[in-house]
Amino acid sequence: MNEARIDKWLWAARIFKTRSIAADAIKNGRVTIQGVNVKPSRMVKVGEVVSVRKPPVTYSFKILQTIEQRVGAKLIPGIYENVTPPDQYELLEMNRISGFINRQRGTGRPTKKERRALDEFVGPSLEGYGDFDFDFDDSDDDI
Repeated sequence: MNEARIDKWLWAARIFKTRSIAADAIKNGRVTIQGVNVKPSRMVKVGEVVSVRKPPVTYSFKILQTIEQRVGAKLIPGIYENVTPPDQYELLEMNRISGFINRQRGTGRPTKKERRALDEFVGPSLEGYGDFDFDFDDSDDDI
């Protein structure tokens, strides 16, 4: 077999968990070959370099063998060679260190850490306010 469909190859090479996820990534423009967006039915050959963007990193794989059937994880080194530049891995590490990169501080739902800090700041002084029983005068004397 000299050629394989790109969506099947991405699934068989264990780059994506399912073939439908691979096809969706291709349709959304996250998979390129030599800088050109491809369709799921595009045939790939040995020696081509496939770039897969999984934000924030763009992985690059050189095809060593074209397959359309999923293989065991131990056989993956014979299927493709990871040629991702080191700066992409640095970007991934920086993303892990910084935490949520897409969420601006103070917007949206608080994280668990922020929620604990809020609870500590508010403290026990405001915890009992839910137990008030207000006595309202229902008489219409003021009218």
